[in-house]
Amino acid sequence: MKVAIQGELGSNSHVAAIELLGEQEIVCCTVSKDVFDSLADRRADVAVLPIENSLHGSVAEHYDLLLAQDVVTLAELRLHVHHALIVVPGTSMESIRKVLSHPVALSQCRRFFAAHPEMAPTSFYDTAGSVKYLMEEKPIETAAIARTDATRIYGAEVLECGLEDDPLNVTRFFMLATSQRAEEFRPHIAADKMSVAFAVEHKPGSLVGVLQQLAALGVDLTRIESRPVPGRPWEYIFYVDLRFPTPDTPDHVAEILQKQCHMFKEIGRYAAAR
Repeated sequence: MKVAIQGELGSNSHVAAIELLGEQEIVCCTVSKDVFDSLADRRADVAVLPIENSLHGSVAEHYDLLLAQDVVTLAELRLHVHHALIVVPGTSMESIRKVLSHPVALSQCRRFFAAHPEMAPTSFYDTAGSVKYLMEEKPIETAAIARTDATRIYGAEVLECGLEDDPLNVTRFFMLATSQRAEEFRPHIAADKMSVAFAVEHKPGSLVGVLQQLAALGVDLTRIESRPVPGRPWEYIFYVDLRFPTPDTPDHVAEILQKQCHMFKEIGRYAAAR
């Protein structure tokens, strides 16, 4: 199986792909849009993509792509994220003046940078990608922040572990496939969770009315978030995750949303991460 990720080998997405699917062929993509393109042109069979972090919140770009692209969510995973300071072997802590990593990772290590004001946090496209760059280019006075997994792949060295501000740092990942190939790769686990996107009429009580009908089905709404509609100021699309009590509940949810909303997309049915 070919699995597309945004980032390099040794990244959080790579580790999430292994936990979901075991060792597979990884298709590394520099930007998120390339991940979806790799599914569309069959360079990859499935994709594993971060969708939400317990500290940083939602990955807004990925929600927008989920809505725009013909993909289905097949599974979810929660991955504990740990950050380490990684260097070219032989580099001392005292010599470091610049630290490369993904901007989200940098923002999760504020206490470390407050304790080391001589080190400038510098955005890079990927955590593991910063380690790969470090070992290829060997820039002076430079370190990276990534998982320790990256050191084993690229031959780098760990100077310090546990840089994250909060030890309960968890990222939620989706496993995706195109709608045409979804059944080919769907895990053989009973689904008990559903993700949807919908837009309601811009009038008083419209959202409340929809949510009341969903509540009457006995669903447990675990998450709701709004995103602006491109080209339509002050109108919003709602992204909702819900747990459902019986196998036929998702069909009833879809029926209600199709009738009550002027836009509806089912993002996927899958087993909730344990």
